[in-house]
Amino acid sequence: MKQRSLLFALFACLSAASLQAQNSFVDYQKSFNRVSDVYRRTEDTLKRQFAARNLVWPAKYVYIRSFKYDSELEVWVKDAPEQEFKLFKTYKVCALAGTMGPKRIQGDYQVPEGIYYINEFKPNSQYHLSLGLNYPNASDRILGDSSQPGGEIYIHGSCVTTGCIPITNPQIEELYTITSHARGAGQEFIPVHIFPVRFNIPKSLAFLEKSYKDDLELKHFEGRLKQVFDYFEVMHQLPVVAVNHEGDYVLY
Repeated sequence: MKQRSLLFALFACLSAASLQAQNSFVDYQKSFNRVSDVYRRTEDTLKRQFAARNLVWPAKYVYIRSFKYDSELEVWVKDAPEQEFKLFKTYKVCALAGTMGPKRIQGDYQVPEGIYYINEFKPNSQYHLSLGLNYPNASDRILGDSSQPGGEIYIHGSCVTTGCIPITNPQIEELYTITSHARGAGQEFIPVHIFPVRFNIPKSLAFLEKSYKDDLELKHFEGRLKQVFDYFEVMHQLPVVAVNHEGDYVLY
């Protein structure tokens, strides 16, 4: 009985610590006037939208994927690791810089392509609100320019870009609220996968194949990303992806 009481007390302490961590992150975000106003205006609407789709609010796990040619950004959510992701919403990417293919050097105006995660919440962004991505990642550091690969890649508002992923201000407000709740709930690495196209749409795929028909290196790179896309399309779970010594994405 005494051991059971100790275990219950330990569980209660861990639960309280987890809740405190969640509240601390969300409360910190709310300490910025812009974010506090966004929470006030968007949370009730998001709750209703989640309920209409039979989704649990707030989402504890979020996955974002973006498609350059198709100019779309999808938000997928779930409430537990073993569950499949469900699509919450698709946003229109409202501006685009560069062409098909990954970012390789600072100043090329390319939107990156690859496997990333959110590494920064920027509440006082000049582009309303911004979510930073961990570009350059391990693959980019191998395959990109070693001295000037570039950086400061964000999903942000204001519909302007020189290599980021812009959406409208109301959309970034929703996305910022959703992801900050997930971050507060313990999802430290919110995945963001950036693909050149939707690989299951013939028109998009034909455009991509035309783009790399004379570039075997690009064809190889996009083929690796297609494996990640195909896995999620079937499983609605994320594959384990590593980077080998050549900079290739490898699924496990």
